[in-house]
Amino acid sequence: MYNGPTFDSIVQVYLHFEKNPIHPKRQAKSKLPPPQPPQPQLTIQLRSAHKKMFTDESACNTYNYGDSVYWDARYVNEASAGSFDWYQRYHALRPFVRKYIPASSRVLMVGCGNAVMSEDMVKDGYENIVNVDISCVAIEMMRHKNEHIPQLKYLQMDVRDMGFFLDDSFDSVIDKGTLDSLMCGTDAPISASQMLGEVSRVLKPGGIYMLITYGDPTVRMSHINRPVYNWKIDLYIIPRPGFQKPPGSTSSPRSHLSPVPTTEKGMLPADYVLEDPDSHFIYVCTKVSETPRLSQ
Repeated sequence: MYNGPTFDSIVQVYLHFEKNPIHPKRQAKSKLPPPQPPQPQLTIQLRSAHKKMFTDESACNTYNYGDSVYWDARYVNEASAGSFDWYQRYHALRPFVRKYIPASSRVLMVGCGNAVMSEDMVKDGYENIVNVDISCVAIEMMRHKNEHIPQLKYLQMDVRDMGFFLDDSFDSVIDKGTLDSLMCGTDAPISASQMLGEVSRVLKPGGIYMLITYGDPTVRMSHINRPVYNWKIDLYIIPRPGFQKPPGSTSSPRSHLSPVPTTEKGMLPADYVLEDPDSHFIYVCTKVSETPRLSQ
């Protein structure tokens, strides 16, 4: 019989952190059954996060989204809330995922957190998804939750250093808010460069990096549209969940499934008007194969 602390009791310890800011683009939580009490291995991870929180509160109060301590504490604090998907759920992203990522692909989900997107992809036929996150708490929670799903693997890892993986080892990488989190942390440009360099390294030639973000081209293209990555980039724009046009709107409807035309530098045309001011942007980055050397 399990005699360790329950999720609810641990969450009570962390109530004084509930004033931590919630990400501005956070959407509705998924409705899942209450979580079960953690197993002994998970309890060790939770106690570790507990110790870190009380020995260095400043690690969370600075909101360093690139710090594992912040995320360990946050996942413990929000454990009773169940799973959460940033920005968009899989049903909204499915047309893009199915278009660019075959079900037989080896997929890397960076910054998986406790989202259900990988689970939904398995239900849709995807066979091999490796999920990584900087938070050992999130990884242990998800590893325990989905231990019966062989298509899903979970590894604790910093996306800025994924040396565990060989070069050219994934057909696709999906990023739903992870680059955004690093851009909110300390040394943002350096962290972004480290992460994107690793994403490019582990992608096979012809592979897809799908970035789902709130960042428009003016703040994202300078990071992803670099010759060193050799990516061909297609841009899609979709409204946030639940968005409705204001009454009296005369704008013509757009197909969100068609790429958005961009300038030579990857920017939106000057006369382009966002249907939803808080839209989400999907950058589909295809790793162009290296040009073969000509024989002498």
